[in-house]
Amino acid sequence: MAGLTAPRLVTLRQDEDVMIPENVHLNIGSLLFEDLDQIDLTGAFEVLSRLPNATHRIYAKSMDPVRDVMGLRIVPDVTLAEAPQLDILHVPGGPGQQALMEDEEVLGWLRSQAEGAKKVLSVCTGALLFGGAGLIQGKRATTHWASFHLLPWFGAIPVDDRVVVDGNWIFAAGATSGIDAAFHLAAELRGVPAAHLIQLEIAYAPEPPFQSGRPHTAPPEIVEAGRRNSAELIARREVTARRVAARLGVSRVHERA
Repeated sequence: MAGLTAPRLVTLRQDEDVMIPENVHLNIGSLLFEDLDQIDLTGAFEVLSRLPNATHRIYAKSMDPVRDVMGLRIVPDVTLAEAPQLDILHVPGGPGQQALMEDEEVLGWLRSQAEGAKKVLSVCTGALLFGGAGLIQGKRATTHWASFHLLPWFGAIPVDDRVVVDGNWIFAAGATSGIDAAFHLAAELRGVPAAHLIQLEIAYAPEPPFQSGRPHTAPPEIVEAGRRNSAELIARREVTARRVAARLGVSRVHERA
């Protein structure tokens, strides 16, 4: 698929200047919405919720339970209106992202929280939600392979890596990459040894039986099937992306980094 290349290895880093002392409590919050992809939420949650001296809560527009794209029922902890200023803001993706692209309650909440957050984590098409809020202009970013080509419409600089770091923002590509991005974030916040311990606790040592997790490694007929399956959603996302680009005044399409 055009624009998508082989991944580059990213080394976990521990920077004493950016680490937050363990005696400083962290408020971590994840956005919840109908038809999200639960792994975008729960993958990062599995890692970040284990950080020392941290509280991780799930925030939604209302306290009503939602179902993810495959039907898993999830209940929020708190409404958006009741959220404190978060230290770590985590936004997942999934088909339900499309319904929020011009929802000013959600977009305004994202702007407010991102402005005051110490770190921002975008997983999968959570990047498009941030794009709808006008927050990724000029940022190096990634998202799910099927929506990767939409990033320039939000003024972002597309980078085809599994995890992309731009300042205090961390972008994860599709679904399971949110786990990897959460480990990067954990190492930055509490140090590499803390991230190592969490990795051991959750026995995170993936050995996939197949190598079809990215378009350049999957058989062509599988890639084509995946594109067909997502074609209708991607077409709607493209229309929305163009409309948002016009609203944001984005006229220049960035080249891929």
